[in-house]
Amino acid sequence: MCRIAFCSLAALVVLATSGLAQEGTHEPAETLKSETVRSYDVPEANQAVGVDDKYFYAVDNRTIAKYAKDTGERVAAFERDKGGAVKHFDSATVVDGKIYVAHSNYPEWPMTSSIEIFDAATLDHLESHSLGTDRGSLTWLDRKDGVWYGAFANYNRVFERSQHAYGNKYTTQLVRFDDDWRVAEAWLLPDALLEKFDDMSNSGGSFGPDGNLWLSGHDPAEIYKMEFPEFGSIMRWVATAAAEIAGQGIAWDHSDPGVIYGIIRDERRVTATRIDLPKKQAAAD
Repeated sequence: MCRIAFCSLAALVVLATSGLAQEGTHEPAETLKSETVRSYDVPEANQAVGVDDKYFYAVDNRTIAKYAKDTGERVAAFERDKGGAVKHFDSATVVDGKIYVAHSNYPEWPMTSSIEIFDAATLDHLESHSLGTDRGSLTWLDRKDGVWYGAFANYNRVFERSQHAYGNKYTTQLVRFDDDWRVAEAWLLPDALLEKFDDMSNSGGSFGPDGNLWLSGHDPAEIYKMEFPEFGSIMRWVATAAAEIAGQGIAWDHSDPGVIYGIIRDERRVTATRIDLPKKQAAAD
């Protein structure tokens, strides 16, 4: 038997900690409006797209194709044949005239990944940084405030000769890299968000004009606004926006705040979607 005041305090502590544990782990109520502003027929639109002020860069497994945003004309391409060193490109992030590409051996086992860097003007390959076989399959990279982030995806799907799931999607990790591309910090995604991806995983990520990280899955026509947690290791899912995409790699266009590029792989299309961000956030770019 306990005193009333003590029991009441204990009950409040239980309720408070329960609310903290659940915060950001269920699907958020906030849904943002959006509209498609551009669409391009692009044969290489199979894995992802990157974007800068004048061009977008469509990504296929072993191809990066550069297109003019104003005309939709292809102006350059990097291509490699199947069976060579290039296995699976999965993103394209343009920073200071260079394209940073997440590359892996998906769906081979054991998983191994690397970061491949290209000249955005010529598409010449400049550098390669191997990440080994530690955490999963690297699917995207992006930079915020001079710091690089990325995600190592894991999957519940069973591929080809394997008898087991390709890594277990619940071990998918968002990471922060140091200046030498070593993992300095890591977070998991909330279960409710991972359930959106069925037996696949997080395919794309890009920091938006609101300063938040936005993620995409393998198939859904949505992007997900995330926040870093105040405590612990689970990212917070705070909002969802519809987009004319079918999952895969995404890229905010920082020359046109509020517009995000994505792809619809079955239609081989690149799309640009304007998201109705709160005005005080959209002005923060």
